[in-house]
Amino acid sequence: MLFTSAEYILFLPLIVLLFWILPKAARLPMLLIASYYFYMSFIPQFILLILPMTLANWLWGKVLAKDHTNKKLLGIGIAFNLIILAVFKYANFFADTAGNIVHLSGHANPHWTLNIILPLGISFFTFEFIHYLFEIYRGNKPIDSFVLFALFAAFFPTQIAGPIKRYPDFVEQMQADNKLKLSYFDEGVPLIVIGMAKKLLLADNLAIFVQMGMDKGAVVNYSGLELWVFAYAFAFQIYFDFSGYTDVGRGSAMLFGYHIPINFNMPYIAKNMADFWHRWHISLSTWLRDYLFIPLGGSRGSRWQTNRNLFLTMALGGLWHGASWNFVVWGVFHGLALIVHREFTAFVKSVAALKAIYENAVFAQFWRIFSLLLTFHAVCIGWVFFRIQDIGMAWTMVRRMLTLRPFYSIPGPGPEHFLIMKQELPVIVPVVLIMVAILVLTNWPVSFLNEKRVFQKMPAFVQAAFCAVVIMAIITFLPDNSQPFIYFQF
Repeated sequence: MLFTSAEYILFLPLIVLLFWILPKAARLPMLLIASYYFYMSFIPQFILLILPMTLANWLWGKVLAKDHTNKKLLGIGIAFNLIILAVFKYANFFADTAGNIVHLSGHANPHWTLNIILPLGISFFTFEFIHYLFEIYRGNKPIDSFVLFALFAAFFPTQIAGPIKRYPDFVEQMQADNKLKLSYFDEGVPLIVIGMAKKLLLADNLAIFVQMGMDKGAVVNYSGLELWVFAYAFAFQIYFDFSGYTDVGRGSAMLFGYHIPINFNMPYIAKNMADFWHRWHISLSTWLRDYLFIPLGGSRGSRWQTNRNLFLTMALGGLWHGASWNFVVWGVFHGLALIVHREFTAFVKSVAALKAIYENAVFAQFWRIFSLLLTFHAVCIGWVFFRIQDIGMAWTMVRRMLTLRPFYSIPGPGPEHFLIMKQELPVIVPVVLIMVAILVLTNWPVSFLNEKRVFQKMPAFVQAAFCAVVIMAIITFLPDNSQPFIYFQF
């Protein structure tokens, strides 16, 4: 049951209606049953994994709470979750890697592929369980009610692709005696509509274009300029896809009176790579900071140790995204970029003359624009390794993007073979500009919802007209085949 499916459009109002007409004591059990039904609508058998994992972590949390400073108890709980994640998500990856090593040593590849299907949302479940145990270790009280704990992990608006919740805040909301308010729908419904538009109207249509240039080795058919356009398109596709999912999830949660953490804050206006990770997939970046980077030592040690911790955090964060070496390369790329930014910033601060230049108002304005453009293009290069599983092909694309040679000697009818250079350039450039404009415009209503509440202060007919226009646009420009949410695979 996808957020963008007809089933969900029927499922959500029914569950919201039941939630508000039932007595308070029955709401959470009903919401838990609905969440498990939502999960089982994909592959029912995996409830036999998620339910025991939930019970085990709930019970282990109670054990840990009795001696919450015991690192061994914490380590056992974390190891339990990581072993399950490794078996279901990384067993095939490790087996394939071992087979390739055997092949490189001069023997036939044994093809040790295992028939293990990745359970949907297993990574997000695991991260929330580990967070729960860590917080108990740090002195927070465990959740007494199994229903409450299970709902924290399985809450259907966030169970597949996040945002990754923090249990003290979310449990407090679930225990509150919420009363039905019209403001829940004023905020939630527009978020759902905007999220649907991001996914169906923008991301899914961009996916068709991206597939043409980045699937099945197609990159060898295009020049550097053309490949930059494909990289831009994928950058916007993954943003609209994932932030659209988050908007639908947050909007759905608001209908029950629950507030889910914001996961995106216009990441493509980041002024450096550290700023990018403060804006992109915020719940993951803060999780990696709190439960990986800081336990590794954070920035408490020497400069080398801090850089090492940054590198390991991002490399492991890349591997978390998928059981493939291209995700490791993507994580390493971001780790190195963060280290370069950190070292460059420290160097500038250490040289008085450079520091004075950077504090000059005119230069600061120029540098802000330059660093924004540089960061965005660095992120786009990283997305190439994220999108293309074949590392060799990804490197070919990046090499051509960086050299910007206009043509390559390839089989085909000559320069006319290229997509943009001859026929499509007048069309593609406005399309890219429109994508940038839409990126800004689709964030304005969200910022209004979250901060200034300008949207809610508009007359009801204006709000209704806005939602109606967006829904009509979705219906009119909906592609023939909707793509699965990108982050479902993680």
